[in-house]
Amino acid sequence: MNVQINLDRLMGRIFALGEIGALRGGGVKRLALSDEDRAGRDLVIQWMEEAGLQITTDVIGNTWGVRAGSKDAAPVIIGSHIDTVATGGLYDGALGVLAGLEIIQALNDAGAVTCRPVGVAFFTNEEGARFAPDMMGSGVAQGALDLDEMLSVQGIDGKTVREELLRIGYAGKASVLALRPHCFLELHIEQGPVLEAESLAIGAVTGVQGISWTEYVIEGQSCHAGTTPMVMRHDAGLVASQIAVEARAIANDFGPPQVATVGMFDVSPGLVNVVPERAVLTVDLRNTCDETLKKAEERLNRAAEDFAVAQGCKVDRRSLARFAPVEFDLGLVGEIESHAKSLGYSVRLMPSGAGHDAQMFAPNCPTAMVFVPSKDGLSHNIKEFTAPEHIAPGVDVLLRVVLGQAELAS
Repeated sequence: MNVQINLDRLMGRIFALGEIGALRGGGVKRLALSDEDRAGRDLVIQWMEEAGLQITTDVIGNTWGVRAGSKDAAPVIIGSHIDTVATGGLYDGALGVLAGLEIIQALNDAGAVTCRPVGVAFFTNEEGARFAPDMMGSGVAQGALDLDEMLSVQGIDGKTVREELLRIGYAGKASVLALRPHCFLELHIEQGPVLEAESLAIGAVTGVQGISWTEYVIEGQSCHAGTTPMVMRHDAGLVASQIAVEARAIANDFGPPQVATVGMFDVSPGLVNVVPERAVLTVDLRNTCDETLKKAEERLNRAAEDFAVAQGCKVDRRSLARFAPVEFDLGLVGEIESHAKSLGYSVRLMPSGAGHDAQMFAPNCPTAMVFVPSKDGLSHNIKEFTAPEHIAPGVDVLLRVVLGQAELAS
């Protein structure tokens, strides 16, 4: 049986979803559980209904639609997310959801019957841009994060996850752990420059590196910038700056694949002639080796304490997110690599530098990801772009893996 992807239909849906929360100059803003997220969810569910899927929403707002198979068996699930960062692109997350929907539409078009059911899912608050931590919905669904704790999380605007799920009408009835796939597959843009730089079509993702997000709050003393001698200051801004510089030094000293990013930095009272009395910053540390990641965390925390003591300040820290490195199923990764080669696509094995919903499924079922190139390596940017001719190979490979896992009925 010849099952064919309709690339025009897929791209049309990517652009249609991209109109919800569209930003001037390109890109999109659909923060988790916002009005725009609700509208995006509604549209994707409409497409699921048109494809004849059985749709379920769980207590954290994760939603999936399943196409029945000839056997009552655990489904092959393709999934990702449709929430974005504040200056996001059209492809991050959305590609994985809509590619899964397109594969199901292609099965419908061909009149194909699979032994196993095949489903497509989108998960709540993958980005963590409004509510920390990221991968929240998939983490709850797979038992890695506590439901009650996550429902109580307060977002950057003061609203809680529970309040906003109820407000937008996506506090579902299905229980935690309701989604138990036979396997989980995710197609995603690389969000980095490697595939494009090496002129490769496909990344067969071997796993996801560990992620550590920490917020540091430094308390000092505000005073006059002109009359207070340098040695008598308790400068919270200085301590925060030293922590930021130390994070970069750790990445340089440890070397690849260690990375470190200060994503948020704020000082108050924020006046040109006043020494800062308070500073808040976040540090994102990542590494494929958990032991090395722990050493990076320990070094930065010790340094933060030393810097604060030296300036007569106080530093408090709290973990915003902590995920250990994850390895994907060797068999599925091998299938991705094999199908890519058989279809004539260039491919390489590679880890993911970003976190993904797939990592939450990996401990519970065979899991793997397919990467396609990102133009100029850009993501979380309104200029994020992956050309249709680069998307097609990824969907092609994903389809072959799905067919192999779901098994066409004779």
